[in-house]
Amino acid sequence: MADRTTYLVLPGYENSGPEHWQTRWEEAEPETFRRVQQADWDHPEPGDWVARVDAAVAEAAAEGPVVLVAHSLGCITAARWVAGASAERTADVRGALLVAPADIDTADVPALVGFRPVALTAFPFPTLVVASTDDPWVTPERARHFAESWGARYVEPGAYGHLNSASGLGDWPEGRKLLAEL
Repeated sequence: MADRTTYLVLPGYENSGPEHWQTRWEEAEPETFRRVQQADWDHPEPGDWVARVDAAVAEAAAEGPVVLVAHSLGCITAARWVAGASAERTADVRGALLVAPADIDTADVPALVGFRPVALTAFPFPTLVVASTDDPWVTPERARHFAESWGARYVEPGAYGHLNSASGLGDWPEGRKLLAEL
């Protein structure tokens, strides 16, 4: 097995655009950051999204260690994957950076209802949840609840909205530092 870590990028609902930090990280290091492509970013199907994460983890694990880098609905997808994956498959993952987990239990977006309820199974690997104090998709209290349930460390970087392109994070070097901590 190779020593190179593969970072599986799990974007959220409607994907991450060209100015999103996830996309920028992929472009900066295309040999180590790999986006998990979904069949339909605008009409997500939970079973399909989870199956694609599982397949991507299996493929990447054949090359070396795997770390999940999720944003928004990608975090919720990761949680559903952990809740349903085998211990053998989750053992392939060395850590997860979960940024701005969308509280789909309260979201008024019909396309996301199938992801309810948010899976609250503890992650069996080091996990870090990062959430802004003014995220329109999750309150700090709810983000802390997710982190606690998932057995994750919680970081609140301040008021940055949904920690996405609109937040003006650019390459988000603070996020890279957090990823390095895993």
